Amino acid sequence: MDEPIVMILFFSAILIFGGALFIVVSVTKRGARSLDVEKYRCRWMEIEGKLSRDDASSYSLCILHADSLLDKALKERGVSGKTMGERMKQHQGKWTNGNGVWAAHKLRNRIAHEPEAVQLDYDRTRHALVAFKQGLKDVGAI
Repeated sequence: MDEPIVMILFFSAILIFGGALFIVVSVTKRGARSLDVEKYRCRWMEIEGKLSRDDASSYSLCILHADSLLDKALKERGVSGKTMGERMKQHQGKWTNGNGVWAAHKLRNRIAHEPEAVQLDYDRTRHALVAFKQGLKDVGAI
């Protein structure tokens, strides 16, 4: 075979391989969108700053806001699902403390749907916030 033909075939193979590699990398990165960590960190600090041992009304609000922030991070990360519960299931196996995140989310649901049945205190709220914070770290938001 002619040397120029071999060179053309060689460079064509390199271009085809490079294009295929680019497509594979692009497709696999699509689900792992980057988040504005500073924005999430500031929002998280606001939530934690609003929690006051002397203000029982801050307990439920902080849990509701923390849950909402985690859900927003999951959505922005590209985790699929119609509800937060579905998105959390999609993220299963990636939680450092899956039981804690689920318990915190279930507590949020009880606050939202049966507020009169939920007895919150400062320690229970802090425990839920710790779980949400770890969840945000697991998602890469903070």
